[in-house]
Amino acid sequence: MIRENYTLKSEFILTGFADHRDLRTFLLVMFLSIYLITMVGNIGLVILITKEQCLHTPMYFFLGNLAFVDSCCACAVTPKMLESFFSKDNRITLYECMAQFYFLCTVETADCFLLAAMAYDRYVAICSPLQYHTTMSNKLCHQMTIGAYIAGNLHSMVHVGLLFRLMFCGSNHINHFYCDILPLYRLSCTDPYVNELVLFVFSGSIQVFTIGSVLISYLYILFTILKMKSKEGRIRAFSTCASHFLSVSLFYGSLFFMYIRPNLLEEGDRDIPAAILFTIVVPLLNPFIYSLRNKEVKKVLQKLLIKKISLKKV
Repeated sequence: MIRENYTLKSEFILTGFADHRDLRTFLLVMFLSIYLITMVGNIGLVILITKEQCLHTPMYFFLGNLAFVDSCCACAVTPKMLESFFSKDNRITLYECMAQFYFLCTVETADCFLLAAMAYDRYVAICSPLQYHTTMSNKLCHQMTIGAYIAGNLHSMVHVGLLFRLMFCGSNHINHFYCDILPLYRLSCTDPYVNELVLFVFSGSIQVFTIGSVLISYLYILFTILKMKSKEGRIRAFSTCASHFLSVSLFYGSLFFMYIRPNLLEEGDRDIPAAILFTIVVPLLNPFIYSLRNKEVKKVLQKLLIKKISLKKV
């Protein structure tokens, strides 16, 4: 009987914005605009870093990968969410659900490790500038980046694999705008204790390791900045690090709130706002935080703009 019900409940309905039908047009325009800006900003940054030789440094190598991951994150969530504003019942099959979570989990986990790698890169650049090019070799940069993508894939494969042990025979309404793993646990007729434990252990370990790496790196950077004799240098370094740390705090804070907390299966009123923060807002802000405040990127953009204007005049 359970197996029969499981077959019947292999399709779900996403109801994240179902209570805001009167705001459908406004939400559609807002999220579509954010999606387009996010994609243009991140993909544009990837192309810029790839083409410009002066940006072929470890910092921009990691930044280009972060921009790529952020664009993937937007692609994993936003198109399905935009589709929900047109459909009467936003249905998604169990396998589509698993695929969406797999893709999102992969890029978000890779994001965590890339942010840790970027913090370490800044630590070496500011605290040990003479050893920078020796320490941050091309080989190490590629190893750290490949490791981030492998870790993301392995992490998502574990959770998606464990979803096959669950059966769904109750409600098929997911109170979210994308197919997250926690709502599936809440809908399961099978006890999801093992899944919940594995999620807490794996996600907790990844967050502790990556957040710890970021905090230690920024603490050393802070101590080094305070020792600087140049007031202008201190202000510039503080400004850059503060904006970077803001992005990191928003991303890790929302992830921590979502997946590393007691009573994971209890549905909270802030689950959707927290998910919007790390899946939509952070990918939108990152190109502006990491690039448009950067002198090298500004110079390259100005050079390309001047070149384009000159060609038009000719």
